[in-house]
Amino acid sequence: MYRIQCLLALSCVLALAQAPAGRGPVRSAYPQHPPADPAVVERGKGLYSVNCGFCHGSDLRGGEGGPNLLRSSEVLNDMKGEKIAPIVQGARVDAGMPALNLTMAQISDIAAYLHSFPASGHDVVRSKPVSIVVGNAAAGKTYFAAKCASCHSETKDLKGIASKFSDPMTLQQLWLMPGGGRAGRGGPSVTPPPVTVRLTFAGGKQVSGKLDRIDDFLVTIRDAEGWPRSYPREGENPRVEIQDPLEGHMGLLAQYTDKDIHDLTAYLVTLK
Repeated sequence: MYRIQCLLALSCVLALAQAPAGRGPVRSAYPQHPPADPAVVERGKGLYSVNCGFCHGSDLRGGEGGPNLLRSSEVLNDMKGEKIAPIVQGARVDAGMPALNLTMAQISDIAAYLHSFPASGHDVVRSKPVSIVVGNAAAGKTYFAAKCASCHSETKDLKGIASKFSDPMTLQQLWLMPGGGRAGRGGPSVTPPPVTVRLTFAGGKQVSGKLDRIDDFLVTIRDAEGWPRSYPREGENPRVEIQDPLEGHMGLLAQYTDKDIHDLTAYLVTLK
């Protein structure tokens, strides 16, 4: 009986595959979404371009580290952002998806834009990325002076950065997530500076190196030659001092507003 059922199912599939065009409705193997208000889709397009396009691609087919969204089960089964929202808001930070500071209304707009792409098709018109340079460069310069100038300088470490990273989306991703390890399409690859640690033992002896791992019982570092060295921890012995060059950037991630991001990017693209 089971074999007969399988043969019948196969016959139906072959019959559908060989059916002449124009007879009967076109069926899709993927969930379809009703058309959304064009204004909502346009809002979602702008939000996606700024917040998502670098990683997931302007056509949703994947980009700098982000997966293809066209056939993502979460996107396909989502209706108005309810399945996308937890991921956007931080449910997959451990998997490399950063939490984004977006409201539920904004996520719903992005969902409408995602759903405007047929899961089985490709509109080449959509492949042209939207310019993300929409902020106020003067306001970005003021923000830079207040939040960034204590560590960075337009005339030193950031001199000519807009020439090195000519794609504004790449440049924005670089300063937002400098530990990502990639520069994308607009410049050379980027290796984030390592996290280092200094251990001070009872009696004053000090040991320094790149941090490999640390927990309540053990700290492992790599010495100047790259060899791992592990030291047991007993209370405050040794005293551990960690220096993370990206700590300031990580601390600001939760503080940026959309305006801050747009303005600062608009200013950085002028540093040629």
